[in-house]
Amino acid sequence: MTPPTNATDRLIVALDVETLAEAERLADRLHGLVSRFKVGSQLFTAAGPAAVESLHKRGAEVFLDLKFHDIPNTVAGAARAATRLGVLMFNVHASGGRAMMRAAAEGATAAAKELGVRRPIVLAVTVLTSLDRAALSRELSVAASIEGHVLHLARLAAEAGLDGCVASPNEIAALRADRGPQWVIVTPGVRPAGSATGDQSRVATPRAAAGAGADYLVVGRPITAAPDPPRAADAVLREMGA
Repeated sequence: MTPPTNATDRLIVALDVETLAEAERLADRLHGLVSRFKVGSQLFTAAGPAAVESLHKRGAEVFLDLKFHDIPNTVAGAARAATRLGVLMFNVHASGGRAMMRAAAEGATAAAKELGVRRPIVLAVTVLTSLDRAALSRELSVAASIEGHVLHLARLAAEAGLDGCVASPNEIAALRADRGPQWVIVTPGVRPAGSATGDQSRVATPRAAAGAGADYLVVGRPITAAPDPPRAADAVLREMGA
């Protein structure tokens, strides 16, 4: 899979907003700067597939960030539905296991073949960027380091036929060294210098994340909650391309 090379193709703006109307306003304001958006649980629960369809009508591509995590048969069905929506990429929780991830990959492949379209990029969510080492150990009983656990889950995902993973900026370099240049790395937790980290524990600037080898950077509140979202997006793009 050929990774994107320019900053515009690598930036995904997270539309984590309450209504479709708000998402559409942001997409319209960012037109010409941003061509890829993330539709996550909040917006999809509020608006459903209409959120994806509205962005497609505006010429944008969509990362469907619903983190499917269920029995393999259910996840295979969700993968087929995501493929029918025509999204650029979607994700599943790696902690669902190899069989569940394989079902997602196979479901997407079958639906894409049936429709005569390209298969979406199928990603594994490794360790949420809101988790730190203490929470991983104390609450989830994972003895490995965060980096070690991320690498373990990424290897499982590769064995299951997935295309890449979602991981924090802290694990990019290790993932790239372990999985090679064709493994797709999507990185949230990206915060321009001086931005509030909010509920994120493992963050980096756009320049650092891009330089470490992430293929796609997901940026939400630093752009969508800025007084001037187009100006904020332009600043992130400039930093990514520096």
